[in-house]
Amino acid sequence: MALRKIVKYGHPVLHRPAEAIQDINEKILSLAKDMVETMHAAPGIGLAAPQVGVSQRLITVDLSVGEKPDELIIMINPEILEAEGESIEEEGCLSVPEIREKVRRPARLLVRGLSLTGQEIKIEAFDLLARVFCHELDHLEGRLFVDRLSPLKRQLLRRRLQRQLGLSSKE
Repeated sequence: MALRKIVKYGHPVLHRPAEAIQDINEKILSLAKDMVETMHAAPGIGLAAPQVGVSQRLITVDLSVGEKPDELIIMINPEILEAEGESIEEEGCLSVPEIREKVRRPARLLVRGLSLTGQEIKIEAFDLLARVFCHELDHLEGRLFVDRLSPLKRQLLRRRLQRQLGLSSKE
């Protein structure tokens, strides 16, 4: 296992849809292990492959941040089957440093994907777990949580992030 560099706002891989994983091979298994280690070291409660510069549909989620190994979720090609309710809570992101904003998300989800062994898994998620799934699946679609903010707030945050990360104003 190895720690991977978390790419930041403005990196092209964060702004385009990730590719579906067709074959669960050694490269994917290694990526998943590295992502878990990187997520825990950050520390974070969720990580999507695009955040480590890989355009693949793979996420890791662990609300315990490594404290409870049985709570670790690794999902390949995840998709939301059902979403209901509404929750507005503050979010942050490892790829968008030092920014936290309130974001509207579903309060309950049913998510389907594959395990690392290729078995289909379905998870019913509520509250924080539902929020993390939504956040990570947004990454797989090339969206960041700041893209869900009002246009004015998004514009102000983009300017701040551009200054913070030394990006050109056309990002």
